[in-house]
Amino acid sequence: METAYYYDRLIHLYTETRSDWQKWHEAGKKGLLACAVCGEAVKLYLGIKTKPHFYHASNLEACVMEAAPAVKETAATAEYEETNGFRLPKSRSISTTSSVPELSFKEPKIIKTTCDTVTLHHTDSQRADTYLHALSRSGVHLDDFQSKAVTTNDKAVLVVAGAGSGKTRVLTARTAYLIHEKEVDPASIMLVTFTSKAALEMKERLMKYPDMTKSIISRIVSGTFHSILYQILLFHEPDKWKRTNLLASNWQKELALKEIGTELGIDMKDFPIDAALQLIGAWKNSLQFPNEIKPASDWEEKVLPLYKKYEERKHIKGLYDFDDMLVGGYYFFLENPMILETYQNRFSHFLLDEFQDINKVQYEWIKLMSQKAESVYAVGDDDQAIYAFRGSDPKYLLDYEKDFTNAKVIYLQNNYRSTNEIVAAANEVIKINKNRRPKKMAATYSGGNPLLFYPYDEEEEATMIVTDIVEKIQAGAEPKDFAILFRTNTNSRAMFERLSSSSLPFRLEQDSGSFYSRFIVRSMLAYLKLAVDPDDQHAVSNLLPTLFLKKSVLQDLKALSILEDCTLADGFAKIKTGFAFQESKLKKMPAAFQKLKSASPIDAIAYVEKELGFQDFMKKRGNEGNQWDKGSDDLRDLKVVAKKFSTIAEFVAYTDHMIAMNTELKKQYQDTKNAITLTTIHRAKGLEYKTVYILGTVDGSIPHEYALEAYRNSDTQPLEEERRLLYVSMTRSMEKLYVSIPMHLRGRKAKTSRFLNAVKLADLPKDEI
Repeated sequence: METAYYYDRLIHLYTETRSDWQKWHEAGKKGLLACAVCGEAVKLYLGIKTKPHFYHASNLEACVMEAAPAVKETAATAEYEETNGFRLPKSRSISTTSSVPELSFKEPKIIKTTCDTVTLHHTDSQRADTYLHALSRSGVHLDDFQSKAVTTNDKAVLVVAGAGSGKTRVLTARTAYLIHEKEVDPASIMLVTFTSKAALEMKERLMKYPDMTKSIISRIVSGTFHSILYQILLFHEPDKWKRTNLLASNWQKELALKEIGTELGIDMKDFPIDAALQLIGAWKNSLQFPNEIKPASDWEEKVLPLYKKYEERKHIKGLYDFDDMLVGGYYFFLENPMILETYQNRFSHFLLDEFQDINKVQYEWIKLMSQKAESVYAVGDDDQAIYAFRGSDPKYLLDYEKDFTNAKVIYLQNNYRSTNEIVAAANEVIKINKNRRPKKMAATYSGGNPLLFYPYDEEEEATMIVTDIVEKIQAGAEPKDFAILFRTNTNSRAMFERLSSSSLPFRLEQDSGSFYSRFIVRSMLAYLKLAVDPDDQHAVSNLLPTLFLKKSVLQDLKALSILEDCTLADGFAKIKTGFAFQESKLKKMPAAFQKLKSASPIDAIAYVEKELGFQDFMKKRGNEGNQWDKGSDDLRDLKVVAKKFSTIAEFVAYTDHMIAMNTELKKQYQDTKNAITLTTIHRAKGLEYKTVYILGTVDGSIPHEYALEAYRNSDTQPLEEERRLLYVSMTRSMEKLYVSIPMHLRGRKAKTSRFLNAVKLADLPKDEI
């Protein structure tokens, strides 16, 4: 059905505003929609493949008179006028036709691919006396590319391991091969990973290989760069590197930076300390120190003095952080050539995982340590280099042969994770990048084509995805089969809210709090909360920075409310700041709160922006130092939510509820293994799921606006990394891939991501609808 009654008004899906579909969907869930024929409750279906339609909420069979609403609609939607007390229909031309809205439902498309799957030929069992044959007999089979990578005798080797190509299998098989086939002493092997989890996984994998015992594996020096270097430093300089002197937690570093900022006269109340620490870490990992840095932006100008004082404070107090383990380890060997030589003589084979994510200090240390090595064996994929913000640089993988002469490059090009169609689509996207090693992954099996779908906005996007997941779970899938990937934390707001209102278990893989707790959002909400409750102390505290008032003013307001017998909101008119212009503005605040009280949420936000100086506050505050999640984006997203509510009280209550839900759901599903994963693309790297949904694949999101701005200034590197991000997100999927292209994002018309221009689209086959 395309028609239904919403209260007493007959609505038609395809002749009314598309932006109302989400409102009607929610109305249907509340029982506010009725069948235009039988009057029974109906709901609005919003899914990915099937065209939106109204359907009966109960198990009643479809009404036999479904054709009747077309007649009813004409009468119901006719316009009337009052004449002498009578309600008569307005006259209209018989040639008038209903106008079709600009944005109706857009049919989903599939990415059309032509690649064939590869037929594998295993060569690892040709000789019964080789270790590879023993591996094969134990169930560890290697394809031609993998066998070549495991058995190579070259001194310097770069294994370019594409997505899903079995790099962990190759690294572990290579380790076991060196020990049992080449008779290498396990103690002379250093196996370096990028996470402790990966190191543990490799040890567990090795335990399952033939002739690999616990005692043999324990002799291999394995772990992350940090853990290996720290053990060395702890052995040689135990007093300097005491565990009690380590700033092990983020809160310790944040507290130190907050104290330093306060000493420097910086207002640290809502300063993006995490972003500052991230930049400091990137500088250190690139071996850039305070006296050498020339700030390239206003943000770097702000952070540089913090960096300098942070390093000075650590030095005075004898403290260190995780980045110091790398930098300190590197310089320890430079300053102690005799000790360096001892380690160079000890380790003959270096195996390095995730080489595309290596940074300068790690790279320089490996070059230093491996000068006498029999082999340096690096494994990585330049197409999956997505950590530039941490100081990682794919140039070390791309230029491997320059520093390691006569290096042999081996490509692993068989993808065992994803379907042929997903791999082929990802190939088309990534091949546009210029700064990469040319390669083309091939899949080993076929499945369904990746699908592009076109929701109206992020609200409808979330509803469509939840509907699709529910249908798949009803058909036998499990929650753990699904991952929903987004570019930045701001992109997850609508999806989180829709999942929260469902009965689906899900896990939000991020450390940030609720969207409504973000600085700009809670600052704006403070005005609305004071309109509802003029004595809300938390709201006053969050509002003060937007008026450029100190936090101590809250105490003055409390005192005034007692002495003058008034509310905190009314107390603004009585505050004395010593600045006539500011006091004049504050005197208008009580009346402003009264005006806000009767306004709709969306109108109230507009009023605060334009009439109460919130826009000026945001301009003066700048981009908060965070180029990825900007306050202006947060505010636009808040407006999208505000449009759903008619009163401020309802809106404020909803935001408070979502903050509480964020905390509660994190606890509820924290240890749940069988749950949907909602995470950033960065956090999803290295993982795989049967079904993947990618949110907001439009310009400004993927690629991010930061990368587009850099491109407009002739810097192509950020845009290439954004393309790699899309490639990584696509190749997380094993069986089904859904790419969302909302027509609007944060209240603005959106444009399909330029990265998707590389793929060919086709209509969805009828048998898949």
